[in-house]
Amino acid sequence: MIDIKVPAVGESISEVTLVKWLKQDGDYVDRDEVIAELESEKATFEVNAEKAGSLKTLGKEGDTLKIGDVLASIDESAVKPAAKTPAGNGTPAPVKQDAVKAPEKKTVVVEFVKETPAGSSDVKATPVAAAIISDKKMDTGTIVPSGANGKIVKHDVLEALSNPGRLPGKTLFGRELRKEKMSNLRKTVSRRLVEAKNTTAMLTTFNEVDMSQVMALRTKYKDKFKEKHGVNLGFMSFFTKACCYALQEWPAVNAYIDGEEIIYHDYCDISIAVSAPKGLVVPVIRNAESLSMAEIEKKVVELAGRARDNKLSMEEMQGGTFTITNGGVFGSLMSTPIINIPQSAILGMHKIEERAVVVNGQIVVRPMMYLAVSYDHRIIDGRESVSFLVRVKELLENPDQLLFGKDPVKALLEL
Repeated sequence: MIDIKVPAVGESISEVTLVKWLKQDGDYVDRDEVIAELESEKATFEVNAEKAGSLKTLGKEGDTLKIGDVLASIDESAVKPAAKTPAGNGTPAPVKQDAVKAPEKKTVVVEFVKETPAGSSDVKATPVAAAIISDKKMDTGTIVPSGANGKIVKHDVLEALSNPGRLPGKTLFGRELRKEKMSNLRKTVSRRLVEAKNTTAMLTTFNEVDMSQVMALRTKYKDKFKEKHGVNLGFMSFFTKACCYALQEWPAVNAYIDGEEIIYHDYCDISIAVSAPKGLVVPVIRNAESLSMAEIEKKVVELAGRARDNKLSMEEMQGGTFTITNGGVFGSLMSTPIINIPQSAILGMHKIEERAVVVNGQIVVRPMMYLAVSYDHRIIDGRESVSFLVRVKELLENPDQLLFGKDPVKALLEL
């Protein structure tokens, strides 16, 4: 009998939460087979069986465990159960003659089923209810059925009509409360956000960028880009490239304070805020300044996918020098992002919206996006933060400069 203990996952982490058992008590497990999923304050990780044998689970899902606690035990002396095989190796078993009976006669009841306007052919309703639904063009998703076998009756339809906007199954004038334990990840996010507000002199500067050129490039080359690189050409690669050039021109934005020293970075490790099922995580694209557009897009897809599957490792979320967050995917028009400490600045992308703007004295409609940079005023002055954001704006409005960070004509003329 050997014990499976909660492994150490980081210097500052003393406890984890048992999220889910992937194998049940009494199951036979092979060596290195995943048996459980644990969550620390920073990431979710899996625990493997160290030996083959019969599993004895000790913790329950939702339990908080200390590092080194016994999670389970494995009985190595257990015999692996034989694999079940179909009876007769696929040959149908002989059927006794006396077991064959003539089918009984049954009375068939034809049930009236009318397809509803919502297009759901498997929703059953009485004739009167179906007629009202059709006449009022109602969405059956808003109706709570009370009839036998989930059938919608007349009373259900009238109830939905008299309470428009009410969620199905919701009690009228209900005042129920629901408590849910905070995950370790949510606790960490809460603590770090409060720490960022309390320990930094945070300010935010805004600007707006005309996305016409970037959108035109994406429309023109997205199919060829996808065909050649196997990944979509998104906005993140343009913003990451623009930020990398701007960060190298304004190094204070890419630095952070360590005690009484300022640590400058000659590389750009770009953190990307991703909304995962269990909370906000921020994986890092290492040396983004050295990556091509396709490499950036592939890395974004990889990290975002691993975040949604709760498969990010601790190393993948540590060590960023600057963060980009995109609230525009949720419809945000403008916001003030919070610094991802110990970093000193974060760029907020927002929703692209067509607006009337003045270009060369003429009012034209352009796809515009508000940009926001929140920064730590202890290390970054107003001139640096504003100049950084203006540089990002210039690069996005002239994406041909993203090749090497300069205007091609000025580079040719050495200006």
